[in-house]
Amino acid sequence: MGLRWVLLAAVFGLFTLSAQAQASTQDVGTIIEKFIGRQFPEATGHYWVINETQWDGDEMIVDLNTIVHERREKEPTLSRFLLLIVAGELKGVQNVPLEPGADCQVEEAV
Repeated sequence: MGLRWVLLAAVFGLFTLSAQAQASTQDVGTIIEKFIGRQFPEATGHYWVINETQWDGDEMIVDLNTIVHERREKEPTLSRFLLLIVAGELKGVQNVPLEPGADCQVEEAV
């Protein structure tokens, strides 16, 4: 009887941890979508790709490339950003130039 409870608790813990991991991944997508909506309010469409993420406790740095189609522009706007997400909230953004050798812009608080 005791072994059954241990197995049941282990399975329940596994499902709980996997649900939390999925929720945090979905939250990042939502945060990115909101950021792109604020950054490019006139956009008619966009794509984004996460290059890399770094985790440190409840802080995450997301290296992000975006391709945004503006309303009147024929060519899409290509951008790269570093996003600082702390406890599920966007706290800082840095625009990283795409040209080699160019300096990064100052980080802006959100």
